[in-house]
Amino acid sequence: MRALELPPRLRLIADWVPEGARLADVGTDHAYLPNWLRLHGRIRSAVASDLRPGPLERAKAAGRLYGTDGIDYRLCSGLSGVSPAEADTIVIAGMGGETILSILKAAPWTADGRHTLLLQPQTHEELVRRYLAESGFAISREALVQDRGTLYTVMEARAGRMELSLSRIWGGAELTHDPLADRYLIEKIIRTQTALAGAKRSARPADAAKAEELRDILTALLRAREEWRHANGCTN
Repeated sequence: MRALELPPRLRLIADWVPEGARLADVGTDHAYLPNWLRLHGRIRSAVASDLRPGPLERAKAAGRLYGTDGIDYRLCSGLSGVSPAEADTIVIAGMGGETILSILKAAPWTADGRHTLLLQPQTHEELVRRYLAESGFAISREALVQDRGTLYTVMEARAGRMELSLSRIWGGAELTHDPLADRYLIEKIIRTQTALAGAKRSARPADAAKAEELRDILTALLRAREEWRHANGCTN
């Protein structure tokens, strides 16, 4: 049997899971993360949940394949089938930022001070950062990881207070010294410039307001990149 290996985006999350944690892996799919953590003796227990029966059956099959114990497989939406006492570390990865927000909004107990969130939004990271700042969380660390040519953001958040400028909402709350942040920011700057050019060409009144918003975002991203360059000694 082949050893279980995690892709880079999941391996980064695995490295951040506290030793001896009780894990909830939301949208577990194949349950590779909880299986890997149990096989390496890193966690005490895990709840692996998924919204769809197909992925959950694949998760159970992975558990049987690797002979992993201590994982409870549950069919449920988000954290609806997980009680606050069952987990102290919650992973929500591999889904869009808007979906992550809907899961967190439906489980306000995650901000009770007893839970660590490990989030990996595939889209709309800015929405996740803003929500956390406005909902009683603080991002304690954030990192970028490259997986199959794509950059992914991983955030660790706990109950706390945090104020984020527009630059940090769009450019990263804790990415000042991340070696991949320059590429991340350039990609966002290019996408924002393209969207701004399209909004400026439009004759619709709503797009005029959108263009103004995009100008503010572009200014914030350019500021974030200058701050990154200064912090990392880039003078050219």
